Amino acid sequence: MVKLTPELINQSMQYINPCRERELDLRGYKIPQIENLGATLDQFDTIDLSDNDLRKLDNLPHLPRLKCLLLNNNRILRISEGLEAVIPNLSSIILTGNNLQELSDLEPLGSFTKLETICLLINPVSTKTNYREYMAYKFPHLRLLDFRKIKQKDRQAAQEFFRTKQGKDMLREVSKKSKLSAAAALAAEASSGKGRGSDGGRFANPEDMQRIREAIKRASSLAEVERLSQILQSGQLPEKFQHEKDLGQNGSSHNGSEPVAMDY
Repeated sequence: MVKLTPELINQSMQYINPCRERELDLRGYKIPQIENLGATLDQFDTIDLSDNDLRKLDNLPHLPRLKCLLLNNNRILRISEGLEAVIPNLSSIILTGNNLQELSDLEPLGSFTKLETICLLINPVSTKTNYREYMAYKFPHLRLLDFRKIKQKDRQAAQEFFRTKQGKDMLREVSKKSKLSAAAALAAEASSGKGRGSDGGRFANPEDMQRIREAIKRASSLAEVERLSQILQSGQLPEKFQHEKDLGQNGSSHNGSEPVAMDY
């Protein structure tokens, strides 16, 4: 297995794909978890993480440019809640050959407002009864499911099915499983310290990232620039990170203006 480091990201192949989109190729490294994607500096429309060893789709930084995620042939069995806040413009996600089991496992994808293409072939969930009807009903913007077009008649049939007692019972059951899964995930994250960086800090939000960029501009030494750049690339804030320290040891910025506090 290979850790997904900023160095690996910067050394990996980058190119314009046939869709004329800028793509980052991270295939085949057997990466066990997503991390350090802040090092991409949001320069890619597509990121290919196929043929790795991912078990969860989580830990993504703020990447508003990202439109397509290729995740074929991993071992993904859980999709984190809240990803729509960090990759809001995602329109295509390809999850062929993973381990998503239940329709409730797909609930986090329902919050994406621009998601038009989903592929779940060779996942146990794709064999569930009324799987296609559920996807057509739950994802109103979806145009392609498993590389097959969702037509208007498919949506109408799904709407009619979920008006029936059987359909309503199915939605209730999926919702119940989704809540149980979310609660279990939160408990697991709390016990493992998930949501914090490896040094006990936390993951930076977009406002943090912008403040770090401003701090880099005002840094008074090369060492400060390098340290802040590493934080920016990793997307993780150290436990006691303070904006005053990053503007300079004397608590003032390079140009003499007053620092803005960033206490955590």
